[in-house]
Amino acid sequence: MREASLPIIEVAGLRVDRDALILDSVEWRVEAGQHWVILGANGSGKTSLLSVLTGYLAPTAGTIRVLGETYGRADWRELRTRIGLVSSSIRQLMPPHENALNAVASGRRAMIGMWGEVGEAEARRAAEILREVEAEYLSERPWRFLSQGERQRVLIGRALMADPRLLVLDEPCAGLDPIAREHFLAFVERLIGRAGAPTLVLVTHHVEEIVAGFSHVLVMRAGRVLAAGPRAQVMTSATLSRAFDAPVQLSSDRGRYSLVVGAEPDKVV
Repeated sequence: MREASLPIIEVAGLRVDRDALILDSVEWRVEAGQHWVILGANGSGKTSLLSVLTGYLAPTAGTIRVLGETYGRADWRELRTRIGLVSSSIRQLMPPHENALNAVASGRRAMIGMWGEVGEAEARRAAEILREVEAEYLSERPWRFLSQGERQRVLIGRALMADPRLLVLDEPCAGLDPIAREHFLAFVERLIGRAGAPTLVLVTHHVEEIVAGFSHVLVMRAGRVLAAGPRAQVMTSATLSRAFDAPVQLSSDRGRYSLVVGAEPDKVV
């Protein structure tokens, strides 16, 4: 079976136990052409699930397949080079003197900090990607002088340098002011709409960050999957009230969500 016909992510019976139960009975399947959000409160298991998928946290039981490779049978270090990851941990490790072009080029080898000469072909490709992420003007600007929103675009460019089929955005709006956040989310929506875009997975606990291009939502609660499926079916006041252990009222306007905490129980649907 060709890789293109396989699910992007397939998780079955996943359990992670480290003195306490971290993840339990997780079932999740992501098909090509879908773009997912992993949503839940702090401590719900979002980061742990992401760590398992990227091979940094070993499962206690269950089956994990990513991009056609099965955990335990494939070299997960090699697989990571085919997964684009944008996270705060990477952002914090970037050398302050490195310019945006080199930061993007470093993604070809999954490096933090470019060493050695950037080849002509790599430089051309990095410049193309900077144009794709609407950050061509940043090419020569050092990392220390980039705004938080600019850094996130450059990190997405860095992730795209390896031509991943899967791009994971781990709370990418953390640290952005409201205007920068909206500009960044508009960029993410344009990225999703492009032909040949990788499958995107957004990890967040803010419903406001779920732009229209995301087709499916996985809601986590206490290490378990509370709900998973098309966003219109999953995104309800009742489901999110259970996810956040508080009565909330979810509303939608032009494809964007907002949440009011403390809604009357009889108004939660």
